[in-house]
Amino acid sequence: MAFATRHVSATPDAIAPDGSQVRLLCITARASTAIFTLPAGAVAQAIMHRSVEEIWYVLAGRGRIWRRFGSSEEVTELSPGTSLTIPVGAHFQFRSEGADALSVVGATIPPWPGDGEAVFVAGPWPATA
Repeated sequence: MAFATRHVSATPDAIAPDGSQVRLLCITARASTAIFTLPAGAVAQAIMHRSVEEIWYVLAGRGRIWRRFGSSEEVTELSPGTSLTIPVGAHFQFRSEGADALSVVGATIPPWPGDGEAVFVAGPWPATA
């Protein structure tokens, strides 16, 4: 296996199904990483992943994330240093609150498979992204 090195793009590489900006980081056969950014005051679309789980780490900004999985449901404050998980099949929606954009590093396991992975679901907040 060869080493991978990637520098973060100044502009988004893509827009995620939830409406957040995506800047791709390194990808391996078993995981992918990216930085997801939601502009100040924006609310993402509520979604659910069909086959991937994610681990998030908040880099900058403030906000909240709603997660529901089975009978468990919670809203968690997001601020730099917060880490959380999103299991396969969990419904989730996040929002940026405050004057700065919310930026999160996300590890996706297995790597993001492409179109059709995200399914739109009902969330607690009206989406703006």
